[in-house]
Amino acid sequence: MTVDDPAATEPGTPAGRAGATGDAGPSVHRAKVTDVRRIKELVDAYAGPILLEKTLANLFEDVTEFWVAESDGVVVGCGALHVLWEDLGEIRTVATDPVARRHGVGRAVCTEIIRQAVDLGLHRLFVLTFETDFFRSLGFEPIRELDLSREAFAELRSSYDRGVAEFLDLPYVKPNTLGNTRMLKIL
Repeated sequence: MTVDDPAATEPGTPAGRAGATGDAGPSVHRAKVTDVRRIKELVDAYAGPILLEKTLANLFEDVTEFWVAESDGVVVGCGALHVLWEDLGEIRTVATDPVARRHGVGRAVCTEIIRQAVDLGLHRLFVLTFETDFFRSLGFEPIRELDLSREAFAELRSSYDRGVAEFLDLPYVKPNTLGNTRMLKIL
């Protein structure tokens, strides 16, 4: 996850300060297939200890879940909205170019993802993160467990998605989730 500038403005409009993201700040838009290789570079900067590693194939498969922040024609940040259940989504794979950190890039991406979650009709948004202060500033609160129906738990448990296994805190992904905090935002 990324730590960002709490003073950033709404996504799609100038965000952040002049500097690494340019004078106008980043604009946020839905990712295109032409953005995938750059998304891979951003994710690779944090893969392993912070983010799940993603192959190019995974990223191309999931490109419709991604939003990117662009500054001066360069993708400087990304994040994805993954729908988990009929009322529940997850913000995942948030990454900011290390040079553009603390310039509102992650905030702009996450704010747009939250807006999209509301537009989709989701009621709750989950994140598994090390960046608790950042997500708290976006209205997320730490939780121990997420209230899921038996049906939802059973269905999600059979998902092939490793991120869903992390969400459910299944034993085989424990090394990846140690130190992470589960957080939830009611939309």
